Amino acid sequence: MKFAQPGNPDTLLPDIKLLDRDHSILAFNERVFDWACRNDVPLLERLRYLCIVSSNMDEFFEVRAEPHVSAWQAKEAHGAYSTASFTALSAKAHALVDRQYALYNDELMPAFEREGIRIISHGERNSAQRQWVKAYFQREVRPLLVPVSLDPSHPFPQVANKSLNFIVQLSGHDAFGRENEIAIVKVPRVLPRFIRLPAKVSGKQTLLVSLSSVIRAHLVDLFPGRGVGQFSQFRVTRHSDLAVDEEDVQNLRTALRQGLEQRHYGQAVRLEVSAGCSERLSGFLLTQFNLPELALYRVHGPVNLVRLTQLLDLVDQRETAHLRFVPYMAGYPAQLRQGQSIFERLQLGDVLIHQPFERFDGVLDFLQEAANDPKVLAIKQTIYRTGSHSEMMDLLRQAVRNGKEVTAVVELKARFDEEANINWAERLESVGAQVVYGVVGLKTHAKMLLVTRREGQALRRYGHLSTGNYNPGTARLYTDISHLTADRQLTAEMDHVFTHLASQNRLPRLQQLMLAPFQLHRKLIEKLDALGAAAAKGKSTRVVAKMNALTDDGLVAALIRAGQQGVKIDLIVRGACTLPAQMPGQTHNIHVRSVIGRFLEHSRVFYFRCGDQDELYLSSADWMNRNMMRRVEISWPVTDPVLRQRLVDECLVAYLHDTQDAWHLMPGGEYVSDRRAVPREQARHGAQAALMVRYGESTHRKT
Repeated sequence: MKFAQPGNPDTLLPDIKLLDRDHSILAFNERVFDWACRNDVPLLERLRYLCIVSSNMDEFFEVRAEPHVSAWQAKEAHGAYSTASFTALSAKAHALVDRQYALYNDELMPAFEREGIRIISHGERNSAQRQWVKAYFQREVRPLLVPVSLDPSHPFPQVANKSLNFIVQLSGHDAFGRENEIAIVKVPRVLPRFIRLPAKVSGKQTLLVSLSSVIRAHLVDLFPGRGVGQFSQFRVTRHSDLAVDEEDVQNLRTALRQGLEQRHYGQAVRLEVSAGCSERLSGFLLTQFNLPELALYRVHGPVNLVRLTQLLDLVDQRETAHLRFVPYMAGYPAQLRQGQSIFERLQLGDVLIHQPFERFDGVLDFLQEAANDPKVLAIKQTIYRTGSHSEMMDLLRQAVRNGKEVTAVVELKARFDEEANINWAERLESVGAQVVYGVVGLKTHAKMLLVTRREGQALRRYGHLSTGNYNPGTARLYTDISHLTADRQLTAEMDHVFTHLASQNRLPRLQQLMLAPFQLHRKLIEKLDALGAAAAKGKSTRVVAKMNALTDDGLVAALIRAGQQGVKIDLIVRGACTLPAQMPGQTHNIHVRSVIGRFLEHSRVFYFRCGDQDELYLSSADWMNRNMMRRVEISWPVTDPVLRQRLVDECLVAYLHDTQDAWHLMPGGEYVSDRRAVPREQARHGAQAALMVRYGESTHRKT
């Protein structure tokens, strides 16, 4: 099978140095961290953003750090990775982590204390509280802990990725008269990381204790007859990107299940310890994990800030409503009416759903109607990230039981969702659905749902295409566009793609869909080059593209060429971007902004204009090499002029005028906040806030 090849490196402009992708990812996390620092954000939401940054950093180390660490271990460069790249990346990561813990200790925890919410240490507990904690330790924690004293027959234990552990220095002799000085205590994941004290010992305050504090206070109970000296909590992060040679396995599902068992024990890339951990203990751990000093992170607080999300559930929601965002109640999709047949509605024209401002229920209702409609014969759907509990998957199973032919293209290699997808594949197969896993060597990232219905003597197709996942949970948190259509050509091409994924037969020529890895990359470059040629002849040209990441060298080069020929280019790139915008005389026609809001920006919208002719495409693909060359992705046009204008207004223009949540990319890779640039007395415009007002349920009630 032949795929399109990456852009020729010679097409890059040699005098322009692109920005570093990994540093750009860290810069994105700095922008998310800004939400945790904002005083206009409710306190519990600030904590949530702090946890989001920590989760993002975990994934960054799990996926991106291994080549840097390996280059350090080998003491030689491997392409762009070297000891110098590791040093530079570590410096930026350390600075961000230090800022996180400074915010946690100096601002957030004092603010929570003023609200009567405290995480109290052992030294702060009174006798009644200590007694309750001791009883909790003996009842709930102690039975699950197995301390291991290290000696030749008890080597350093396998420590799972991101698990909580303790290292303890002991004095005295063990039961056999030996002086084994180091012990490791592994803490099971099943234990909650924070525990709320009951009212009888906390009074009117909301008092919590951390699990690490509970264990620290009772370490001596784990080593009777021994002296407990220095100790520290620690957590190791490991490389966790699964690698399976698909050409060399008989069953991808079985191979991935085996790989999942080993994921928690990949190469170590980061070590976190308490700030007070002794040099001896930290050095011992670094040696065990074969890590350099720069991979050591001494933290003033919990080694896993992500687990602080538990605090959001442990406090009384009624008493802390003022510490949270005002709940947003999304309205039912404006183009649909509840109770109306969606098939009948689509016969009148296409429907767009702008999530999460409009509810994902419109998509669920479409599938539910298809599953129960006796005229529906077949349903085909791609599955990438649906979550471990999915109403959509239950509806597909229901459709099979109702006699529909159901085909599910399940992407087993969706990072960190592999196990959930394997389980759904097995459940679908168990009721008789046809399950396939896409194409060997590629991830199926396209989001498509196709329904075939008998209407009279003919068959008619109805389709759903989306920029986001079929996950009702994330549909409440991510901005995405759902496109429902009965367009005969577009749905026929969707059917061709499904047939291709199942049979791997050659695709016929597609007129509307652009498909990766075949022609999406090439066609995007052709569109940019054509606009550049038109601009060079004096025509008015414009590109506005919204995406999550821009890192593909060929597309970056095409954008730079077009800009240098006179095309006005605005890019709305949420995360990593390697294009150095606004460089005088080089990229001066290109502006890049990043919008970080209450919801995660996720929609991909590409707009091209030459003179009075314009095109707009939606897509599942970011402008990254992996999306263009190593995934099955789709991009499709929106041809209805009213819907196209709606997308321009809501997804592009609104974001280009955002002065509340937008950041501008500078030539050197730094980002400048528009919010900080606008005087306090001047009103700020937030794209997400405006869309919430437009589509919220309360707005619908008023109208």
